[in-house]
Amino acid sequence: MTRPISVDVEPIFIELPVVSKIVSLGESTVQKLVREEQFPKPRQTSDRRVGWLLREVREWAEARPVSDLPPPANTGKKSRA
Repeated sequence: MTRPISVDVEPIFIELPVVSKIVSLGESTVQKLVREEQFPKPRQTSDRRVGWLLREVREWAEARPVSDLPPPANTGKKSRA
């Protein structure tokens, strides 16, 4: 009996909702940065679809400057015991 082979594959193209989650920015902010040429442009994947190259999104994120701002205060709600 032959078993099916399972392979985990990293995507090459990602869509806007995934891009937004990866870079922790809203979809409209990502679109604004693309228009301002401050974020990678999407690539055409078919006649009516576009996607971002995951590699380019990662490179953009890794090129962001290091911040001198302190991390935000913990805003988590404390549980009542």
